[in-house]
Amino acid sequence: MCLILVAWRAHPDYPLVLAANRDEFQARPAAPAHWWREPRMLAGRDLTAAGAWLGLAEDGRFAALTNYRDPTRQQRQAPTRGALVPQTLAEALPAQERLRSLRVAGRAYNGFNLLFSDAHTLAVYESVPARGRLLPAGVYGLSNHLLDTPWPKVVSAKTGLAQALTRLPDRDPLLQLLRDESRADDARLPRTGLSLEWERLLSSAFIRAPGYGTRCSTIVLIDRHGHASFSEWTWDEAGAQSGRVDYEFDTHGVRQSV
Repeated sequence: MCLILVAWRAHPDYPLVLAANRDEFQARPAAPAHWWREPRMLAGRDLTAAGAWLGLAEDGRFAALTNYRDPTRQQRQAPTRGALVPQTLAEALPAQERLRSLRVAGRAYNGFNLLFSDAHTLAVYESVPARGRLLPAGVYGLSNHLLDTPWPKVVSAKTGLAQALTRLPDRDPLLQLLRDESRADDARLPRTGLSLEWERLLSSAFIRAPGYGTRCSTIVLIDRHGHASFSEWTWDEAGAQSGRVDYEFDTHGVRQSV
């Protein structure tokens, strides 16, 4: 996943607003979001390594993952980073305790960022600087560097998220910002070790590139009464919608699919 936006306790009626895009090679198979049996969470599944990029537990805990983009840091024998999401949601640990375990376990993986909540606290762990911390209420953006790194798409998406909060419960503005294909000017592009052509292609929130692109978009809302809604749109190689799943449930345990 290459873009995660979170508004944490930034809206009086929606303590959690999450909007995210997963970018991946088109040839890599994946299953749409569904309820896993073990751990019990709502998530898509990477069918190559059996991991997940974003998951939401029945009690309102969530975890979302991005890779840290730096071709020089890749370890071929490292375990799949997609295991970090189900591992985080397998036990209802306090966020501080999970951060402590990540400081040890995170060394084995290629670079990643994990944004997660124990339903009471929001936290982020960034493996490249080996840094984890709890986060106050606010609006956050995460791509393939560190939290709130001012890459153009992160800056514009955070601005869009702040504006979209005023339109809730309408989710269309959230989906529109995830579908934004505006590319950054060359002078504002990050330099992450890729070619200039690929830096341009990857600079938009919604990506369409040869053999690679935004595969799905996810919006999660949890209101102040604990009611959760989870919607995932799947996109084909041309950027057209090829699927959609919607779930609603009470984070106190009553669940229904719609």
